[in-house]
Amino acid sequence: MYRPHLDAVAGSLTLTAIVAMLPLITLFVLLGVLRITAWKAALVSLAVSVVVAVVAYSMPVGQALGAGVEGAAFGFFPILWIVINAIWVYNMTVVTGHFDVLRRSFAKVSDDQRIQAVIVAFCFGALMEALAGFGTPVAITTVMLIALGFKPIKAAVVALVANTAPVAFGALAVPITTLATVSGLPEHTLAQVVGRQTPLLGVFVPMALVFIIDKGRGVRETLPATLTCGITFAVAQFVTSNFISTQLTDIVASLVSAASVVLLLRVWQPAHPYVPAEEVDMVAGSRGAAGPSAASSGSRRGSSAGSSGAAIRGYPMGQSGGTAAELAARDSNHVDTASDVFKAYAPYLIIIVVFSIAQIPVIRDALAAPTKSFQWPGLELQSASGKPSTVPLFKFNWLAAAGTLMLIAGLITIPVIGISPAKAFRAYLDTYRQLAAAIVTVMAVLGLAYVMNASGQTATLGTWMAGAGAAFAVLSPILGWLGVAVTGSDTSSNSLFGALQVSAAKEVGLSPALMAAANSSGGVLGKMISPQNLAIAAAAVGMSGKEGHIFRQIVGWSLGFLAFMCVIVYLQSTAVLSWMLP
Repeated sequence: MYRPHLDAVAGSLTLTAIVAMLPLITLFVLLGVLRITAWKAALVSLAVSVVVAVVAYSMPVGQALGAGVEGAAFGFFPILWIVINAIWVYNMTVVTGHFDVLRRSFAKVSDDQRIQAVIVAFCFGALMEALAGFGTPVAITTVMLIALGFKPIKAAVVALVANTAPVAFGALAVPITTLATVSGLPEHTLAQVVGRQTPLLGVFVPMALVFIIDKGRGVRETLPATLTCGITFAVAQFVTSNFISTQLTDIVASLVSAASVVLLLRVWQPAHPYVPAEEVDMVAGSRGAAGPSAASSGSRRGSSAGSSGAAIRGYPMGQSGGTAAELAARDSNHVDTASDVFKAYAPYLIIIVVFSIAQIPVIRDALAAPTKSFQWPGLELQSASGKPSTVPLFKFNWLAAAGTLMLIAGLITIPVIGISPAKAFRAYLDTYRQLAAAIVTVMAVLGLAYVMNASGQTATLGTWMAGAGAAFAVLSPILGWLGVAVTGSDTSSNSLFGALQVSAAKEVGLSPALMAAANSSGGVLGKMISPQNLAIAAAAVGMSGKEGHIFRQIVGWSLGFLAFMCVIVYLQSTAVLSWMLP
């Protein structure tokens, strides 16, 4: 039986914490500084975590390796199981051409990329987060943005930054229910507190997306749309989480915000339509009227001939697009029938229906009946306090898993969109080939997380940070951010640090519910820089190997929003904003 000692290095908690940081430092340096491909960086960091566990913490080699294997298995099921099946559903719509119909449908709402980013990446992404989570919204919205004409890198950055405010209530609020389980606090109380933190992010994220695309002038020109989207999302998320249903929070918020923007666009449009740099270059080259200054202006205005100008690359199924002018010309000669539009939206409607039916108590219990939980072979672990560790317990809920529900939705989708079973099967195999690098990355990162948790590295870091006393209110969101940055999952971060947050809060006289909720709310901001999600975004658009470049473009947003959340949580722990808490 292995029991970790949190001060294993020379009896010093500080020295041990510094050593425990090595796997994380390795991961971020390889990814962000040396620009190593994500799957390679993840494997090297996993190896470092095993060495630290064995050498610094005296963990038996077999147990350290066993924890890594269990983490890799968890990375595939349930996390990758969700992503793979979600991308498969998308790939089938690409094969049948219904994804082009969906793209044209979104483009008709607005031909302005800034507005499209708000609707697709934020609103539609929030709905995907609500239904599936675990990287699904990043994968799907990234390729949707590319189909609308975004450059692959910019599409990935926009999708990753958008995937923040909805995360705490993602996958039908699994992060909240997990946090309640590990912390021993009431689920509704935690949902109430988180529902008074993440909505504040939701107000500003749409503006951030526009800033990424078109800087400050774009933010000013689209303020009515971004404020409408952000405020309605925030209010809906607050009201639903506090007074209606924890599980339905993001579903309601995403639909309300999307509907509000669509209604606004019927009476208001940006005064100056946005035209990307490539569109300006194309106009200058073909008409000779714009001149060098227009070609070099980056993203200036004019008549919006098309929704975008980037060449569309990286379709998972090997499809190709074109410039905005080519897309516009092709779309102008194509009329989608009501049946085509229905089939384009059908897969997502089917997903909503399947996941909603699965929440009916009788059906939920039936799906959960075949679930098997077992101790991972070869792992005999205790926590630092001497209690049996929960790490070796592996839950195989093969029928109730969100990935299985997504697979069922995909099978129902096959006859609805009219794809042959043979083509659907080929699309499924292609999905695995497309996500090969992402699969390795995710499994390695989860292996890293499990080794750190089982050996005591995670607990050392948490306990060391808890020594900050009342200032722990500032560090609490950072701890959640760190957990998600490593695991790529707010659920996993809550399972790693939820109990620790409560324990530390009691030690320093802070609200346990506030600190536990801060773990989840701060954690959502680590999602965008996690190697798992970087790999998923890059693979979804055929840009594997560019994860480091994407990381460098979004790390500032992650840290900036994290600082904002730290201030909010700290003020909520004082008389300044304590009135916000239930």
